[in-house]
Amino acid sequence: MQAKRLSIGVGALVMAAALIMLIFSDRLSSNAKRSETETDSERPELTWFTYNPAGTPLPPPETDVVRKAIEAKFRVRLNLIAWPPGRDYQTQYVGLLMANNAPDFGIDLSPDGGSSLILEGVYADLTPFVSPATMPNYFKYWMTEQELRQYQIHNRFVRAPVPYDRNVYRSYYIRKDWLDRLGLPVPESYEQYVETLRAFTFRDPDGNGRQDTYGFTTSGNGRQLSDEWPEFVKNGLLYPAYMENNRLIDMKSDPRVGLVVDDILRVMKEGLADPDWFLNQDNEHIEKAVRGKAGIVMGTTRRFAFDSNPSSVQARGKEADSSANWIPFNPFGANRPLGTFTEAGLPFMFPKAAADRHPENVKKTIEILDWLCGEEGFLLTHYGLEGKHYTRSGNIVTLLPSSNAMTERDAWSGWSFFTPDSPSQLGLTVIDPRMTDHDKAIDDFLARLPVKEKLGTFLIPPQEIDVAIFRAKLDEMHIKMLYSDKSGARWPEYREEALADYYGDWILQYYENQVRTARGTK
Repeated sequence: MQAKRLSIGVGALVMAAALIMLIFSDRLSSNAKRSETETDSERPELTWFTYNPAGTPLPPPETDVVRKAIEAKFRVRLNLIAWPPGRDYQTQYVGLLMANNAPDFGIDLSPDGGSSLILEGVYADLTPFVSPATMPNYFKYWMTEQELRQYQIHNRFVRAPVPYDRNVYRSYYIRKDWLDRLGLPVPESYEQYVETLRAFTFRDPDGNGRQDTYGFTTSGNGRQLSDEWPEFVKNGLLYPAYMENNRLIDMKSDPRVGLVVDDILRVMKEGLADPDWFLNQDNEHIEKAVRGKAGIVMGTTRRFAFDSNPSSVQARGKEADSSANWIPFNPFGANRPLGTFTEAGLPFMFPKAAADRHPENVKKTIEILDWLCGEEGFLLTHYGLEGKHYTRSGNIVTLLPSSNAMTERDAWSGWSFFTPDSPSQLGLTVIDPRMTDHDKAIDDFLARLPVKEKLGTFLIPPQEIDVAIFRAKLDEMHIKMLYSDKSGARWPEYREEALADYYGDWILQYYENQVRTARGTK
């Protein structure tokens, strides 16, 4: 009887203990959740304003793998404003700066590289933030300290270059299927190029029975003579500037621009180019090419016409016409360069108002940016998750070709805003099974395309001089010759005015001296 009572007592104790543990466990879980919530709310919130190179919206936060990885790894909340590159980008960005609502981090896409805002004291000094100690990946894989020094402006360390692709992909592209339909070869001279324009305009290359196509198109954004016109190269002017006989040749202000205008006017008079090219905004001319309205455009990225790039002129063009076949070509022959090797371009900055208010946010942003520059961040933002979107063996990365993997990779491609798709910079080789023979032929062509030697330094404008005013005056004069004068004859007069009255002589000489100093010449 005593044993039975003892047994019941032990059972009751066990049940009581279990009940207590259950209650305690629930409380622990509740406390843990509450603690986690409190921790989340205490995490710093970073606001970034960047451009979206993919031009498409990023996925919502709950499905954004990259955002989740960044927020978990760096214990932050990230408010990413990814605006499409174009005419509205800088307006939105400057609007935030001027409205006392400055983001913690921004990429300035202004034509002057942020010069005017720097003179106004809008941006913070980067000395405490950007260095090999704080950004080891940035300096190991993408940038040298010398390049960083050369990139500074107005003797202030307030900007640093976004990592850039050192390869050159500037090339013209042509509808090969139109050539084949008309029995024409790929043009190898300017004269053949003009004959092709005539055929694409008047010989119904798409076979629809209507004269609704033209040869070449580009975008002038309603304000400028596009540098994509082949007539610049015809007259010996390469994009954007280069040295010749120890003198700086500036493409848009050179004495030969009058000849360029006359050549373009001949093409326009015959109706061989898109009549609305001047009013086309941003990539509107590419949209026309995709729709089959023009047969020749310029591309400046490696995957511009890849079959394996769903947003390319080739892939999208095939949706409108399954026979569309865009290939790269050089209308001046295999040995004529179309431009120079690239220099550092886009700057990233930290608005002074945000840095003064929360310097810890700048430091946290620097950590994240450097992670994006390293192997882990680069692979995630460009190729996704290992095992799900790609496999890896040593330094060989093989993308998985499943439609689901491709769709997910494309969805967050906007996160590649800070590093170009240049895996070789990190010692990686990427194999994309989606690449077709057409894509490989484009790669081969671009690799063989001749390129002019680059200047060797970033051109810094003279302090207190607004180069944008000089450039705007040149644009105005170019358009006046095209649409009012209908001749390039007055270019020497216009050019002299721009050089004398808008500090052009001073600016160009200042640039030339910088290049000579960088090259060690006099």
